This record gives sequence, structure tokens and C-alpha cells, in this order.
Amino acid sequence: MRLRTQLVLLQSAIMLVVILGSGIAAAWLQERSLRDAYLDRMIAVAESTAGLPTVVDAFDEPDPSAIIQPIAETIREASDVTYVVVTDADGIRFSHPNPDLIGERVSTDPTAAESGEVYVGTQTGTLGTSWRAKVPVFDESGAVVGQVSVGILEAELQRDWLSTVWILALCLGIAAIVGVVLASWAASLVRRRIYGVEPDEIKSMLETRNATLHGIGDGLVVLDERGGIVLCNDAALRLLGREGADLAGTPIAEVLDAPIDPLLADAGEQQLVLAGERMLVARVDRVVVDDRAVGTVLILRDRTELDAALRDLAGAQGMTETLRAQQHEFANTLHTLGGLLELGEAEAAMGVIERAGAGGALASLEPSSGILELEVAALLLAKRAQAKERGVELAVLPGSTLRPADSVGVAGDWVTVLGNLVDNAMDASDGGRIEVAIDDEGDGGARVVTITVDDDGPGVPEAQRDAIFDIEVSTKSHVAGLARGYGLTLVRRVAERLGGSAHVEPSPLGGARFVARLPVVPSGVRA
Repeated sequence: MRLRTQLVLLQSAIMLVVILGSGIAAAWLQERSLRDAYLDRMIAVAESTAGLPTVVDAFDEPDPSAIIQPIAETIREASDVTYVVVTDADGIRFSHPNPDLIGERVSTDPTAAESGEVYVGTQTGTLGTSWRAKVPVFDESGAVVGQVSVGILEAELQRDWLSTVWILALCLGIAAIVGVVLASWAASLVRRRIYGVEPDEIKSMLETRNATLHGIGDGLVVLDERGGIVLCNDAALRLLGREGADLAGTPIAEVLDAPIDPLLADAGEQQLVLAGERMLVARVDRVVVDDRAVGTVLILRDRTELDAALRDLAGAQGMTETLRAQQHEFANTLHTLGGLLELGEAEAAMGVIERAGAGGALASLEPSSGILELEVAALLLAKRAQAKERGVELAVLPGSTLRPADSVGVAGDWVTVLGNLVDNAMDASDGGRIEVAIDDEGDGGARVVTITVDDDGPGVPEAQRDAIFDIEVSTKSHVAGLARGYGLTLVRRVAERLGGSAHVEPSPLGGARFVARLPVVPSGVRA
């Protein structure tokens, strides 16, 4: 069944139920109103008749009916009731629409009014089933000497009620027809609003949209006009560190550490933002339908993983360059030894061998001999090669130690902190010197790794030593296309997550000394 047909039928059914219920209630109220009107009339007629002095005095006459019958009939015809019957206390009729029944006892209980109260009810008498009111007749002493019964046939009540109900039925019928027409118009309007798509097609499109949305590797966040989150795909929740959370209605500024207004204003421009400890590349695209902006889509890509891949690549390249230099150095040493041996200078050849020591260029990296964590050692090798290209001397101080981590996550935290601190120092040092010291203290649950990086750059003014760790705060000049102020923010966030700290102080080299204390939680108790 087509959606338009379903809507028309459903709305019509609801409307007909409402109209039918309203009609029944209105008809019932009309019937009650009609009965109340007749009741007031019957009681008024009965009481006025029972209170007539002529009627009361006639009870003492030899032939009461001769006086009462004409009066009762006159009142009946004037009040438009079915009957006005006057009886004595024993139920003997003194008036009746059928004169032949005068003088006979009534067919219903004649003691209804003996209590002196007005009786109202439905009874079946000689004229048929009627709705009646009985009022007692009192003499001058206050004793009940008879009663006046005024009634109207139920058939007449039914006929009067039906004479008014047909108008109500006509109005309800017209309302039903108009309602069906309006339901058809509303169904057509709804169908146009959903572009004529049927329910099965809507279901299929929704399933396809969800599969596509949650299958995309990039994070997609749909925002409303006020910057509130309307929809997030699975990748966005992962990048924002909110897996399983419902972010609908949450302002985007609460989940991203970056000025959001400029980002939303520059559609198509990319900007680095932080979500916790994860660095993301964000881009805004407008969603326009029929030349009308209906929303904003924020596209998030993970730069953290890209930086890790680039760092691994840089480490591999640095190792390759180091091995190539070692090869040339050994080749030169062998050529020298060969020449000395040909000249018969054995002692000189032995001197060359002793100076070569344990093995060439790699042996010259003696500061890393105490660093047993392979990821950190590889990072230092890569950073040393990178520093050499930039004319900076990177030295790992003697006595630095670092035992292997008990999990990949712990080593990753060390690499993140050390890599950002060294990069920051290389940016600050211009052809100078950088010193790295790593101290691995304690054991088990009390183990703390302290990373210290000194540079001979301009240093950090005392007023900015705390703010330097805030996002997008940097003492270095801003270069177009280069993000500043994110590395140190990550350093402090990683340190605080581990229960440690990060701070900056003056360095003996004349620049800045950055110190990060990183407690190590044993793998057995790590969440």
C-alpha cells in the first residue's frame, strides 16, 4: 500500500473514531437535556395542579371528578404532556385522558406520594410506558389526601429526540467528508515534503546511509546552526575519545580544544585541533540543499597516526643514513689498514685498529648505551640525524638509563613526550646544542621516568612558563601552514594522565629546560 493511501486511511479512521465518539456523546447529552426539560415541565404542572384550591376542595365533594376532570384536561392540553391524572389516597382516578377510566383504581402503585416527596420514574400504565412525576395533594391540615401524576410517553420522548438528532448527524457527516478531504490533502503534502519516497525506500536509504556513514574511516560530525552536534559516525567517536557515547546536542566546543568559531566560519579550510591527547586535522564543509544551508559537516582526520608513521619513517631513514656512514667509515679504515700493511707498518695498523674501538659510527652513540627501550633508542637516533641536518648538536647525557617498557602503550607515551620536547628544542636552538637526559628511577609500582631536554635557545619568559603548555600558545614565530602550540600541550596532557607533571625552567645552556615526570603504572593494575 502506498504511503499516501496509508496516511489517508489512518487519518480517516482516527477522524471517524473521534467524530463517532463526539456524536454519541452529543446525542446522549441532547437526550439528557430533553428529559431534563420535560422533567421540569412535569413537576411544575403537577405541583401547580396539586396546589389549586379548586382541586383540593373538590376532594370533599360527592363527585370530585366532575370538577377535577375539566381542569386536568385543560392543563394537559396547555402544557403539552401526555396525561394529568388526579387520584385520591387509595388510587381512585378523578381525571384521565380516557374518561372511561375515571373512577377506577390506577394500575401502578398509588402509594408513591404518601411520603410527601416528589416521585420521578418510568412506569407502564394504561397509556403505555411513560416517564412520569407524582406530586402529593395536601388538605388544609397538611395530610396527604391524594396525588397528581403527570407524564409523557417514552415514545414521544424518542420522537422529539430523533427530530433534533438528525441535524447533529448531518453536521457530523459533513465534518467527516471534509475531514477525509483534508486528510487526503495532508497526505499529499507529506509525500511532497519527503520527495515522494515510499517507506521501503526510506528504510533502504537509511540503512545505506548508516552503513556508509559508519564505514567511512574519517570522522564525520554533523552540526546544527549553533554548533551543536547532531550526528557522529563511529570514526568520529573514536577520534574524539567518546566511543559508545551519545553526543547529540553537545556543543562541539566541549569535545575539541580549538577556537571553533573561526573554524566554522572558514568552510573548506583545514585546521589542527586537539581532542584529548589526539591531534586531528579538521575541515568544515557546508551542506546546501536548494540553495539553502541545512547544516555543517566537520570532517576529522587523525594526524597522530600520521605523525607516528612519519616518525617511524624518519627513524628508518636516520638508521639507513647512519649505516651508510658506518659503511664508508669502515671502508676507509680497511683501506688505511691495507696500505699500512703493504708498507710493513704493523704497529701503525694496530694503532688504527685500537682507535676504531668497538665498531665505528654506531659506537659513537655511546649516550644511548643505557637506553634499552628500542622505540626510544630508535627515536633518538632519528632525531640525532635530523638535528645534524639542521646544524644542531643533539647529545644524550652520560648516565641516562631507560629500561624496556612492559607494554606498547607505555613506550608510546615516552616516545610522544620525548619526540615533542626534542622537536621543540630543535625549533628553539639555531645551530646550537641540545642535551637529553633520561632517568629511570624506582621499580614496580614506584617506577618514575624523568625526561629532561635542555636547549641553548632564547628560553621561555617567566610570565609564560605555565601558559606555554596551553593549546596554540608558542614563543616561536608563526609560519604559514605550520601548526604551533600543540606539542607541549600533548606533553603535559600525557604527563597528567599518567599522574605526573611537566614544567619548564631556565637551562644551564642558556635556553629552556623542559622536565617531564612520567610515573609508570604496573601492567597488572593498569586499567
